[in-house]
Amino acid sequence: MKLSELIQVITPLDIKGNPGINIADIAIDSRQVKPGHLFIAVPGTQVDGHAFIPKAIEQGAVAIVCQSLPETCSEGVTYVSVADSEQAVGPLAHHFFGDPTEKLDLIGVTGTNGKTTIATLLYQMFRQFGYKCGLCSTVCNYIDGTPIPTEHTTPDPITLNRLLGRMADEGCRYAFMEVSSHSVAQHRIGGLKFKGGLFTNLTRDHLDYHKTVEAYRDAKKAFFDYLPKDAFVVTNADDKNGLFMTQNTRAQVKTYSLRSMADFRARILEEGFDGMTLEINGTEVFVQFIGRFNVSNLLAVYGAAVCMGKRPEDVLVVLSSLKPVNGRFETIRSREGVTAIVDYAHTPDALDNVLSTINEILKKPGQCITVCGAGGNRDKGKRPLMAQSVVRASDRVIITSDNPRFEEPQDIINDMLAGLTPADMRKVISIVDRREAIRTACMMAQPGDVILIAGKGHEDYQDVKGVKHHFDDHEVVREAFGL
Repeated sequence: MKLSELIQVITPLDIKGNPGINIADIAIDSRQVKPGHLFIAVPGTQVDGHAFIPKAIEQGAVAIVCQSLPETCSEGVTYVSVADSEQAVGPLAHHFFGDPTEKLDLIGVTGTNGKTTIATLLYQMFRQFGYKCGLCSTVCNYIDGTPIPTEHTTPDPITLNRLLGRMADEGCRYAFMEVSSHSVAQHRIGGLKFKGGLFTNLTRDHLDYHKTVEAYRDAKKAFFDYLPKDAFVVTNADDKNGLFMTQNTRAQVKTYSLRSMADFRARILEEGFDGMTLEINGTEVFVQFIGRFNVSNLLAVYGAAVCMGKRPEDVLVVLSSLKPVNGRFETIRSREGVTAIVDYAHTPDALDNVLSTINEILKKPGQCITVCGAGGNRDKGKRPLMAQSVVRASDRVIITSDNPRFEEPQDIINDMLAGLTPADMRKVISIVDRREAIRTACMMAQPGDVILIAGKGHEDYQDVKGVKHHFDDHEVVREAFGL
């Protein structure tokens, strides 16, 4: 694509050089620049991309988009200055990769908990309806049935638009995408056209980045403010922020609720560890999911599918066939009758939800044993709150490691234990080694007990000092159970 055509989607302040040159690809990381590339210099949180303009040119960049022109401009290189280069990346990437969201319907899911489950179930549902679909999620990206590994909930704009471009080129009709607060704040979704947006809930998370709950909430809300008027929103009326999110949206708003009047309503008729019988908008359906929080997730899926033009009865048929997402309330049963549940819950609210579900179904004298840790180099303020949540709702608790990153595991554990009283400590032990913690829980458990292993879910690694070591909660449980 010619640079002159590419920059039509932004507002240049100044152009130095020849705008008629051809651009072979675009990059925001100078290490990925090759001959013929456009390099966009973005002022990042850690380093300023402007410092790497000489490196990008050395690697073969023929054009630079930046906020401030270098004192000396290299001959044969075209420079385009803009007011905000971070905001320019999304529109440039979207246009370069063929404006993919003009060719497929993109649905975004945001909120603290439930994003992965809802986006993945919508992807699975619409594939069952016979459509080619794409998925951008924490667990894995997919182009129809082909997995594409992922490292972030929402990739950088260039990676994201390259992926969406491939989906469009391969004939996908729909794409379902988790939208993180980081991606909104950092303009990673700039230039994308969404056909729909879903809001799940909002609780404390990512305060290491956003600093305040209000800033975190407002980043989520900005996604809905950004939606066009021909889009739809399905929002959770049971969350106090559900209607706040949609105050300034131009999209058509629908609500879902388990507690009050809403466009999409559900209630639990029966539940067990194998699933639930629900009533959704007056019709009974059995689903292979457990827990009130999952009813909310399924209701969001149902509402979105109906908003996308599917008949309610057809949606319920597919809903009854869907299975839980990897690492989201997954059950593993021992031959002796112990149930282990592997779940990604890593916030106080998510732990409350999972444990309340377990305790509603658990038959006494069965006990709930929880294995839980907190990630390193993240919001420290939630650590004691997480410990309080698990102690409040468990009979026995083992505090352990969960991706310590560059912190000492024992320091993280101490931060969690600091939230507990001497009375709380009588049911708590701490074991730094996560494998030993899980094995210990499995040895402690008696037939009829339930073990919750929280925090990592689908992850198959432990992040220690910048190195990802293979570690899978599922594997450790099965080994301890002798399965």
